[in-house]
Amino acid sequence: MSYYDVLIAGAGHAGAQAAIQLRQMNFAGTVGMLGDEAEPPYERPPLSKEYLAGDKPFERILIRPHGFWAERSIDLMLNSRVKKVEPEARLVTLGDESEIGYGKLIWATGGTPRLLSCPGGDASGIHYVRRREDVDGIMARLPDVDHVVVIGGGYIGLEAAAVLTKLGKRVTLLEALDRVLARVAGEDLSRFYEGEHRAHGVDLRTSTMVESIACTDGRATGVNLQDGTQIGADMVIVGIGIVPETGPLIAAGASGGNGVDVDAFCRTSLPDIYAVGDCAAHANSFAGGAQIRLESVQNANDQAKVAVQHILGQESPYAAVPWFWSNQYDLKLQTVGLSSGYDASILRGDPATRSFSVLYLKSGKLIALDCVNMVKDYVQGRAHILSGALLDQGQLADATVPLKEVGLA
Repeated sequence: MSYYDVLIAGAGHAGAQAAIQLRQMNFAGTVGMLGDEAEPPYERPPLSKEYLAGDKPFERILIRPHGFWAERSIDLMLNSRVKKVEPEARLVTLGDESEIGYGKLIWATGGTPRLLSCPGGDASGIHYVRRREDVDGIMARLPDVDHVVVIGGGYIGLEAAAVLTKLGKRVTLLEALDRVLARVAGEDLSRFYEGEHRAHGVDLRTSTMVESIACTDGRATGVNLQDGTQIGADMVIVGIGIVPETGPLIAAGASGGNGVDVDAFCRTSLPDIYAVGDCAAHANSFAGGAQIRLESVQNANDQAKVAVQHILGQESPYAAVPWFWSNQYDLKLQTVGLSSGYDASILRGDPATRSFSVLYLKSGKLIALDCVNMVKDYVQGRAHILSGALLDQGQLADATVPLKEVGLA
């Protein structure tokens, strides 16, 4: 049986950053990293953007070159998936029944796409966007595809729709709620992106519920809506969120529900087991202390650093400002902070110019910004979120006043 001083389950952004951080901090012990894919760690955000568009080959989205891991004595074990964790024995069992012992375990398994639950939802020809193999499957079929139906109006669905439109495909996008990005942004931003996609030819429909997937010989041929409408399709792409991969930890007794619960140092309730990234639920000060999961590269990297620092005896609690980004057409959306719970919003600039920001406030304090082609607002707004100061809302709304010069209320 093999043994590692630190064993990392998961080879995405969080797992890779944990391994990198261990060596950067001169950890001399043994490090093993388990990945359930055939590829070494790679960036996932480009999958629905540059990689799908063919603008970036796979080698350019690798987190580190192929030889990096071996050069730093990090044992990368691919096509390996943990199916059981035994905390008292400090042991994990893999899918092939092999066992690995550990001193510390970092759980960085991320999540799997939330699957369609409607009739026909398991038909072939339905695609998700989470792994390289998912996107490779889409790209392999595209030459024979004219019409694509995208289910889900979140970032993944919108980004995929933008790329497919650029590639000359007819796209219909279906969102069950009354606007796209409803869970993460205010109405101003939602309506702007709806208008942009429609202007590029996307048939975007909100408040639209899928009844079933139409199939012929087990392959998806379209989508049936609850209002009786039938939409034919050569391909169906689904982007309706992810389910955190925490089964073995929860089965082993870890506290959790929507993800596995961790403290400020990314420790789970199980001894010597940490959890980081998309699967880790933590109390976030930028969400009013609510227990949340953050699905972002920033969170994955920062939590990985916090966990490694704690393992190495440096207690530095997680307190990073959340940030996100999305590229659609020639629009760069940058978000800093969390808008959940906002009680007022300010539109800064004119969406018609395709360069503006939406500011979110709670009790008069700036808690988040969505910045479309407005890098300066994104950079300067962060300090106000950290300060928690009451700001002059008239100046916040005046795009001619740099955010860094906005005074107190």
